[in-house]
Amino acid sequence: MLRNKKIVLGITGSIAAYKACLIIRSLIKQGAEVQVVITEAGKEFITPVTLSALTHKPVISEFFAQRDGTWHSHVDLGLWADAMLIAPCTASTLGKMAQGIADNMLVTTYLSMKAPVFIAPAMDLDMYRHQSTQRNLQRLKEYGNHIIEPGSGFLASGLEGKGRMEEPETIVHILDQFFDEQSKGKDLIGKKVMITAGPTYEKIDPVRFIGNYSSGKMGFAIAEECAQRGAEVTLISGPVALQCTPSIHRWDVESCAEMYEKATEVFPQCDIAVLCAAVADFRPEQVAEQKFKREKDDLVLRLQPTEDIAAAIGKMKREDQKTIGFALETHHEEAHAKKKLKEKNLDFIVLNSTRIPGTTFRSDDNQITILSAQGKKEYEKKPKTEVASDIVDEIVRLYS
Repeated sequence: MLRNKKIVLGITGSIAAYKACLIIRSLIKQGAEVQVVITEAGKEFITPVTLSALTHKPVISEFFAQRDGTWHSHVDLGLWADAMLIAPCTASTLGKMAQGIADNMLVTTYLSMKAPVFIAPAMDLDMYRHQSTQRNLQRLKEYGNHIIEPGSGFLASGLEGKGRMEEPETIVHILDQFFDEQSKGKDLIGKKVMITAGPTYEKIDPVRFIGNYSSGKMGFAIAEECAQRGAEVTLISGPVALQCTPSIHRWDVESCAEMYEKATEVFPQCDIAVLCAAVADFRPEQVAEQKFKREKDDLVLRLQPTEDIAAAIGKMKREDQKTIGFALETHHEEAHAKKKLKEKNLDFIVLNSTRIPGTTFRSDDNQITILSAQGKKEYEKKPKTEVASDIVDEIVRLYS
């Protein structure tokens, strides 16, 4: 499972540094792409020329590549990598990583890393057993790092070990095993998913708008679930106070017109569209340039329909694309949802009702019914994160 994986390999000043060549060769043989980051002490044990010849990439050691101000971005490396492996990792580097002492390119890259980090300690037995080293190792474990214990042959949690770095073939096997486990349940790998979420605001004047109570929690939960299952996710969000994982491509919009423009632009390149946003159905015919003043006893607003995003996506839809809609209803729920399912050319529709307490807008829970041409499935009330999993399970079944 290492094919096409991007690995940052950190090398520190240990006699075991020569084994990094064997690690690189094995990673590349399995189809991985390797970028070496080495400390100054590491270069005393193995030359960057050797490492560069193996990886076909310049070795990174210092913050600045040249004297003209060109610099290496540790942030970009942190975003680029699928994993970081530090092998060998000396007691000194362990301490710096545990304490956040970013005085070299390797530790700075570690602190910026978004991907899983694997650490293969290498030192003599007394240094390894010392309380300071063990305390640093324990802290790094608590931070979520994977420690490849010396001499263990597996990801250990105890303090046993002989001090010397684990063998290269075992280290590479551990990485391969990790990605193999990660791939399980990745039933949307290779799929591109577009999700709309949150409300839209339709301006009345510079300070007022027509909107709704949508928090965006349901759409964001679906986006996170799709991303966890390996999909490439584009999230088009109305104005909400939510964050998403960096791997999700997020576009923030305000009005229905903006969401319509972005959704119709993105959808042709996607396999799946989940139209979860609570889009305003009407907007003012005219938007006042200045704030309305309370000069009369009444104010009349003329409204016009907004763009119908679901209908537009349904007309654009190819045979190889899947579309999922949402219906939030207050009465005659199932009849309205079935009508929308057909008119919008959806593969299935998720029905929820405002009549169920503690669900839908501004709630962490939801209770849904999924309607399709094959019938309906009713679900219990549960957290929106779990509802998202049920919805994505149904999406996956469309491909089975």
